[in-house]
Amino acid sequence: MAELEHKYEVEINEKEGRQKLPQNVKDELKASGMMDEKGKLKLKGVSPKMLKKMKQEVVDCPVLKEEIQFIQCFVCPNFQSRVMGKVLCKGDSL
Repeated sequence: MAELEHKYEVEINEKEGRQKLPQNVKDELKASGMMDEKGKLKLKGVSPKMLKKMKQEVVDCPVLKEEIQFIQCFVCPNFQSRVMGKVLCKGDSL
């Protein structure tokens, strides 16, 4: 199996409490059908238990140069894969 092409390996960190998604990210999720009108996430192939864990995780995004919630990273077009506590990122500009 070939390794995915990626520019960055970003460490996933946990934060206490729930993180809030920015409004522009919520709007994108709703437009793509990954969030219903009430604001509940509906990611295919992600269990409710994993989703709860993902809501408490943050990454230092090398593209946006800021700390973002993992869910925002997960739906980013640069997201390649999540492997053993790290995210493989293409690193293309948005």
